[in-house]
Amino acid sequence: MTDGAVAGGGGLQATGARSMAVGGDVGVAITGDGARVVVLPAEAVRWAREVEAPPGAGNLPGSASGVFVGRQDELAELRRLLAAEGEAAVTQVSGTRAIHGLGGIGKSTLALHYAHTFRRTYTLVWWINAASTEQIVTSLAALAVRLCPQWAATVGVQERAAWAILWLQWHPGWLLVFDNVEDPTDLRHYLGTLPDGHHLATSRIATGWHAIAPAMPLGLLDAEAAVGLLCTLAFGPQHTLTPQQRRDAAALATDLGYLPLALEQAGAYLFETGTSLADYRQMLGHVMDTAAGGIDPERSIARIWHHTLTAIERRDPQAVTLLDAIAWLAPDDIPRAMLAPLCPDPLTLGEALGALHAYNMIAYSADRQDVSVHRLVQTVLRHRPATDPDGYPPGRRDAEHLIQQALPDEDTDTSRWERLLPHVVAVADSTPPDSPASTETAGAYHAAAQYLYRQGRDSHTIPLRKTTLAQYEQILGDTHPYTLASRNNLARAYRVAGDLERAIPLYEATLTQREQVLGDTHPDTLISRNNLAYAYQSAGDLQRAIPLYEATLTQREQVLG
Repeated sequence: MTDGAVAGGGGLQATGARSMAVGGDVGVAITGDGARVVVLPAEAVRWAREVEAPPGAGNLPGSASGVFVGRQDELAELRRLLAAEGEAAVTQVSGTRAIHGLGGIGKSTLALHYAHTFRRTYTLVWWINAASTEQIVTSLAALAVRLCPQWAATVGVQERAAWAILWLQWHPGWLLVFDNVEDPTDLRHYLGTLPDGHHLATSRIATGWHAIAPAMPLGLLDAEAAVGLLCTLAFGPQHTLTPQQRRDAAALATDLGYLPLALEQAGAYLFETGTSLADYRQMLGHVMDTAAGGIDPERSIARIWHHTLTAIERRDPQAVTLLDAIAWLAPDDIPRAMLAPLCPDPLTLGEALGALHAYNMIAYSADRQDVSVHRLVQTVLRHRPATDPDGYPPGRRDAEHLIQQALPDEDTDTSRWERLLPHVVAVADSTPPDSPASTETAGAYHAAAQYLYRQGRDSHTIPLRKTTLAQYEQILGDTHPYTLASRNNLARAYRVAGDLERAIPLYEATLTQREQVLGDTHPDTLISRNNLAYAYQSAGDLQRAIPLYEATLTQREQVLG
């Protein structure tokens, strides 16, 4: 469990710096401050220059409903803004556009429809899950695997991402879609180093874009479009509405606040069950969900979900088990194979996923090997009360078991690790306050963090390290060796990320406890003393660093020779 005082790597981000020659090879700056450079061999650099993307190349995800209505003006405006160049207001991020709005309003749907509509005008269209810098890195690395598999299979994630950045610099005319950006500044360095294409971002965050990209707020559907979306899904595109159906549809769309996700799920329910618009509206209670700022999307989805889940359970109870577990994983790129342990055989798994897809609860990837779920649906599912006698919320125990069983045996299985990491992080991040702790789950978090550490991406381990420490503290106590090691590991991750205000108190606490538990000259105590000295040095506090270094040296000479 214990790691020594080894400095890990920083976050993998592109910088404004172009690639640079390093001997016969090329170094690509990939950290936010330009301090970290991945050196690519000359052969890989040649491939980055010579490899062409196949016509129509891309990785666009599927959509749950496949229906797009009521956004033609926004689509045209988006095209105009992305196609424009030379505008003074967007000189630093030319060809870039950000869409923001509340959950379920259709930001990703608009971006996806734009990408599908204009994909033939781009050399490549690449969809990037951008909820964290770690997921951006993974998505860029996947681009290298797609375009240069013979080389990418032999190297790590950082080298793949660096290769992808170099390829994008050599080949202009692409579109990168950064979906669900949580921090606009995560994109700043990519935009600086990759100016020869279009960047399209979606985000719930309305602020912070002024220095990154011109933002386009996305509103609710208008009444006519909302009725069109609802009825297309409920009756099919060729159905002619009766006057009463149109009135009922307009009333239901109003009740649902014209929120696209709510309309899509209601339409799917109506189609699958044959329930009339009037009866469905009565089931929902005629009550509009409003808050001080307008529609409350979580309450709208919760109302719909209650009836939808009942219908799904009648059709296939196994589907509800799957959905409850999916709620705790990352929302995108959930491998079917990862969900297999929850079903007795592939046929049962396929039927359960089919039921969820029919009710618009999940979407399939293009090859149907991965599924995704809307973040708002996950939020609603996670807030259901616990029914497990041990206090686990629905699906939580299953989700933890899934990540435990999916852990690769070897670090060399990088493709499997990279597909799993977002889901391990999601389960760690979503830990309910009163959820039972588990040494097995903590071990899974630790294993994932160690993989990242050995990849030189220690700053990305912070959410995993925090949850690992909390779990071990709860189960094993404050001074158990695993707890002490986890505290040390978290301190190092903070230090590598440049957060010395959090790192130093953790190092100090770890040293004090190791001295008490293990003694003054135990190897782990000596490591902690050295780690704390290095943290003090990094903070510029040599008055405290030097005596610790001196003491550590003296004791190591005495103990080790």
